[in-house]
Amino acid sequence: MKPDFKPKRPLAQYNKALAAISVIALAACSSQPPAPDWALVAESATQKATAAYLQGQQRVEALQWQKARDAVASTGQPALAAKVELMRCAAQVASLEWNDCPAYEALAQDAAQEEQAYARYLQGRSQPADIELLPEAQRAAARQLGNVAGVAPVEIKDPLSSLVAAGVQLRSGRASPALLQQAVDTASAQGWRRPLMAWLLMQLKSEQQAGNSDKAAQLERRLKLLQAPVRN
Repeated sequence: MKPDFKPKRPLAQYNKALAAISVIALAACSSQPPAPDWALVAESATQKATAAYLQGQQRVEALQWQKARDAVASTGQPALAAKVELMRCAAQVASLEWNDCPAYEALAQDAAQEEQAYARYLQGRSQPADIELLPEAQRAAARQLGNVAGVAPVEIKDPLSSLVAAGVQLRSGRASPALLQQAVDTASAQGWRRPLMAWLLMQLKSEQQAGNSDKAAQLERRLKLLQAPVRN
């Protein structure tokens, strides 16, 4: 996907943790003008909103998402607003909060092909032609969805991208003990309370159904620790 503008000096990719889509690419040559204020505000707010969501800080999350929306709204470009909403949807999929992403759908008709393909992927209805339009981190996972024999979780270095891929696989009916464990380990290592609780609950259900009482009891202790109040 081509960047929407280029600032004066290289910056981190918009919401590097997501790596799933590039809302605004901030890399460029020194001879070009600096990034406009709205883009810098949107970048910062989106990163903070995503982090707050994953950590279960609802008040901060809501405030920062609105700040990001307001920033891109100042451009009058629905395509940019659609990208912001899709990033929020990706974090929700990583946390097993599945919905039809209504805020994105309201803007979908103006979204670029890459975003439309990514939205279908997040909803578990990706098409073969979508794969090359997806962020690179998600392409192997998307290919695996069409391979009945492929049940092992895809190895993705970026933690949030890994959880997004796991969420899509689970949503597509491709659950496995290895997938659940990988997602739990990833969320735990990052201290991401919201996705960790969701994946632990899924893993607990799986262990209970398998009759593994010792493992289930251990998971219940982990969940109890997570249920401590979060201070925003």
